[in-house]
Amino acid sequence: MLHHHQRYFDQRLCSRRQMLKQSSLGFGFLALAGLTSESTGKEIFQGPLAAKTPHFPARAKRVIMMFMQGGPSHVDTFDYKPELQASEGKSYGRGNLLASPWQFSPQGESGLPISELFPHLSQHADDLCLINSMHTDNPAHPQATIMMHTGSINFVRPSMGSWAVYGLGTTNKNLPGFVTINPVGNLGGAQNYGSAFLPAAYQGTRVDTGKDPIANIQSRRPRKEQREHLDLLQSLNEDALRTANVDTELEGVIESYELAFRMQSEVPNLLDLSEETNATKEAYGLNSRETTNFGTQCLMARRFAEAGVRFIEITHRGWDQHNALRTKLPSNCQAIDQPISALLQDLKQRNLLEDTLVIWTGEFGRTATDQNNGNGRRHNNRGFTTWLAGGGVKGGIRHGATDPVGMESVEDKVHIHDLHATVLHLLGLNHEELTYRHSGRDFRLTDVYGNVVNDILA
Repeated sequence: MLHHHQRYFDQRLCSRRQMLKQSSLGFGFLALAGLTSESTGKEIFQGPLAAKTPHFPARAKRVIMMFMQGGPSHVDTFDYKPELQASEGKSYGRGNLLASPWQFSPQGESGLPISELFPHLSQHADDLCLINSMHTDNPAHPQATIMMHTGSINFVRPSMGSWAVYGLGTTNKNLPGFVTINPVGNLGGAQNYGSAFLPAAYQGTRVDTGKDPIANIQSRRPRKEQREHLDLLQSLNEDALRTANVDTELEGVIESYELAFRMQSEVPNLLDLSEETNATKEAYGLNSRETTNFGTQCLMARRFAEAGVRFIEITHRGWDQHNALRTKLPSNCQAIDQPISALLQDLKQRNLLEDTLVIWTGEFGRTATDQNNGNGRRHNNRGFTTWLAGGGVKGGIRHGATDPVGMESVEDKVHIHDLHATVLHLLGLNHEELTYRHSGRDFRLTDVYGNVVNDILA
């Protein structure tokens, strides 16, 4: 099996691994070569983040992933269960069945059943593909969160965003290929957006909402002086890299220095939301305390997507409702409902939704049974809901199903590996061919598992 990047060096009859060995400089050299071409005006090599040709025509050019940390209750949001409503209080396993306190109603021309907790998002029902049969391997937050992001629980593996950028690169050399906004801090941390054994150029760049979105992005030195200082530093790095032969950590440092320098000219303006109209800010909920944080993330995600970033992740925390379900879940949904609706509408108006894959998911769902006197639900990894929109998926459909009360996936089950295989497929990448050789074997995002969910493809 050919490694993914071998295709790009076939003309020279050498694999990516051979190219690195022969050059003795690896990606660090490519970064410096890109710098040389920028300063001389002559194109030498675009570097590891250069846009690459997919395996086959892609339906999606980019991904916006919305991660709801804590495990949203699917039976209260997107998985309508009439039998659960009729079985309130019946003994079931470790507890009693708890009917959803919120009403579901058919939305859009498709009649997709969505909870009253999402009055704004319901307006986009015909764009949503509800996967009601998700399941994962572990009911603990840290392990399930890492699994959702990397496809593995037991080992450190590259994140889904890193694999996407490794396979496709980015379309804007002044921006990272993978951006994560307000990432989860204590449940896997940087592992959720890290590149692991992939070259460091493919790891996610952390961005925070607030006064300093990217730490130290601005320099106090004049740009010319900074360029001269960086040239000297990079020449020392180049000498060290030549001596070390191939050192992926040093290669990553070199590439990160160059990317950071280029980012200074574009990122500040990109993160400056003041130029957006008042109508746009109002639509995303930036003027409301309840929605301003997630609304800001959604608006930043749209701007990054439009600017050429390949994979953008945004996060909303606090969905672990073992208690206070009746007050906390409505608060969570209020915080994201209007911003997500505005994002979908904005992408549509800019003709971006058709080639932008939007993903909404948690690490798992909640049980249909009660906890804490009927005001909470336990973790449930055996059945939950993820929804997709845009980017080549069918809208207005429900795929798969949990059992009649929503405890376990039973029909057209979709594992995390299947979801990852499908996301890569929509990006034009064959998950079985997108490999990287490490420690004597070929690795991939889906390990040795995963099937594309063809029934949801448009």
